[in-house]
Amino acid sequence: MFLKMGSKKPYIVAIFIQITFAGMSLMSKAAFATGMNTYIFLFYRQAAGSVILVPLTLLLKGKEKRPLSLKQLCQIFAISLIGITLAMNAYGVAVDYTSATLGAAAFNCLPVTTFFFAILLRMEKVEIKKAAGIAKVAGMMICMGGAAIIAFYKGPYLKPIISHPLFHLEDSKSDILSTSQRTWMLGCFFLLVATVTWGIWFVLQARFLKGYPHPVEFMCAQTVMSAAQCFVVAIIMERDPSQWKLGWNVRLYAVLYCGVMVIGIANNAQCWVIKEKGPVFQASMMPLNLVATIIGSQLFLAEGIYLGSVIGAILLVTSLYSVLWGKSKELAVAPTNQDQPPPQQKETEVLTNRTEVNSTLV
Repeated sequence: MFLKMGSKKPYIVAIFIQITFAGMSLMSKAAFATGMNTYIFLFYRQAAGSVILVPLTLLLKGKEKRPLSLKQLCQIFAISLIGITLAMNAYGVAVDYTSATLGAAAFNCLPVTTFFFAILLRMEKVEIKKAAGIAKVAGMMICMGGAAIIAFYKGPYLKPIISHPLFHLEDSKSDILSTSQRTWMLGCFFLLVATVTWGIWFVLQARFLKGYPHPVEFMCAQTVMSAAQCFVVAIIMERDPSQWKLGWNVRLYAVLYCGVMVIGIANNAQCWVIKEKGPVFQASMMPLNLVATIIGSQLFLAEGIYLGSVIGAILLVTSLYSVLWGKSKELAVAPTNQDQPPPQQKETEVLTNRTEVNSTLV
């Protein structure tokens, strides 16, 4: 289907992807506002994603055999534990304690945090004497500054423009005002844990895919394993059987949305966009996620926002573009007269692609 799209289609698909990811934050917040347990929600979400991905992977794979060794299965188990089970549980608690808008703002940190860990593992180089290197370092500093402002400075509360949302969830209207400073900071801490573990996750995925270049099967295995891991976590954290019930309400809608729209459709569409236009193009669209979430919070949840979150979000977007500008400058001056790029550049390109895919994440 995607192969028949014209030159304008990548832009439309990229916008659709970011709106879909914004919907994940909104639907998650709406489900949590009804009292749904965050750990149970994540298990149901991953289980729904597994139902979609397993038959899709078998269909795409066909009769071709791509066996995984015991060592590779153990590696996938550890990677999914870090990047999905730990990260998404932390993200769910963070959104529950703060706001959907703040959760969406965290996505703008992902290229920056991944870049930081890539430097530590020497998968990325920074030349601070050049403009591109200065832009990268400045982007990381601005990102940390924006995160600090969001965590420690609330500022005045900006009321929502629309007072009659489509989802009449009373808890969502008063939750952000009743949130204490301690709870807010705890939510920001969990958001930091999520972004850090996601950064580590992307680096680990890049290394794994160097030896097993089959991302569809890899992501399917991660989703299935994370569903089992999240089930264990949910059983430990929540023993009340009534919390596991799903009716025809926002809880079920949120689970189906995340499983089908995010894991099943948006992630695969994002891979296509990266293939067609490159990772920098996809990353440049990420701030639309934040804009769409802010608009959606007004329309669906009547959820306001603190001034500190607005300032912090602006800094996060600025940091994203600073890092992307530095990266694009480096690629622009890279030697083009060689048949094959150097190993360092090839490794960096793999890492960047995994950074932008955000698979099963969102």
